[in-house]
Amino acid sequence: MSVPDYGVFDADNHLYEAPEVITEYLPKQYRNDIQFVQVRGRARISVKGHLTEYMPNPTFERVAAPGSHMAYYKGENPQGLTLREMGGDPIDCPPAFRNPKDRLDVLNQLGLQRVLMFPTLANLLEYTLDGDPDLTHIAVHSVNEWLHDTWTYDYQNRIFAVPVITLPIVEEAIKELELVLSRGAKAILIRPGPVTGLRGSRSFGLPEFDPFWARVQEANIPVCMHASFPPLTHYYQLWEPGRSDSAFKPTPLKNLLTQHREIEDAIAALIAQNTLSRFPGLKIFSVENGAEWVGHLQHQLQMVYNKMPQDFTEHPLEVFRRNVFVNPFWEDNINELIGLVGAHHILFGSDYPHPEGMAEPLDYFEFLDQENVATADQKLIMSDNANQLLGLAVA
Repeated sequence: MSVPDYGVFDADNHLYEAPEVITEYLPKQYRNDIQFVQVRGRARISVKGHLTEYMPNPTFERVAAPGSHMAYYKGENPQGLTLREMGGDPIDCPPAFRNPKDRLDVLNQLGLQRVLMFPTLANLLEYTLDGDPDLTHIAVHSVNEWLHDTWTYDYQNRIFAVPVITLPIVEEAIKELELVLSRGAKAILIRPGPVTGLRGSRSFGLPEFDPFWARVQEANIPVCMHASFPPLTHYYQLWEPGRSDSAFKPTPLKNLLTQHREIEDAIAALIAQNTLSRFPGLKIFSVENGAEWVGHLQHQLQMVYNKMPQDFTEHPLEVFRRNVFVNPFWEDNINELIGLVGAHHILFGSDYPHPEGMAEPLDYFEFLDQENVATADQKLIMSDNANQLLGLAVA
């Protein structure tokens, strides 16, 4: 593992929440709605009486080892093992996955200067609470309270935990945004998917959300849209009925039908509904969604623009290249992505310490070298772009 002569910024790191994120930070009157329960000796999260299967062990006392699923994502599975089998034996969750002080030591060992730190359970709560906007806002606020008290949003100018903003009730979203801004948040996390609120499901690109986007633009804070539980799960269940809310039980058809369509549709909505033209200063950062969707979406945007240019305020490809930033997977074609969005809009992220991520984040330089990415572009991708996106001086 070679360390460059500049500080590497890993724009996709994760923490594992402690059970207190639910049991202590949720107001007492709602603790029966979201709670840990024991089912045949194993912990599960019950959300309004529904047992979720998304995480095999939501207490995170035992977790899969970092990078243990890399062979799966390389397409190297000649024995036909399940995803869980490929992960091997789980490990005890170390303190560095739970608190920033110990994590800082791990960053030093890994050769990382700075990281964006994302929660793991927030996605589960938003998806499962879909249809109950009031409780969704309360639950997400509880996550943010724990996140701030345990990690802060800016730990020693090196670890930047990302609070969650949920959008069902616009006024509540603005209220939560103001709170996290007052506490020093450097980025916010929004689920890429339709918003289910008091009047049913709708796109967050519609004008009713403009007051929220206006405040985000005014604050000049980037919006991270991290891979989440796919809204297309409902569609997939029409093809293969049955429980499909486990992150570790993919099927061939589920992989083919869902892919990373949620981020493609979210970006499409923000562009096609002219949100990013009404607010040209918004910075939308796609995290852990890979890059295969980028070329397809750009092609579709061009085709739609050719048919109805009168419905666009600006050329949609110009909007994409101005407002959208992409965190590719290590297996993506980086040079192709540079041609689509430009090197200034690509950010490195390892997904450490998740099993689908990289055990040694700096190994990413090997993939850049293999594709003969120019040295200057490597520095942009591995350091400068993330610092600039967050408005930070280069460390």
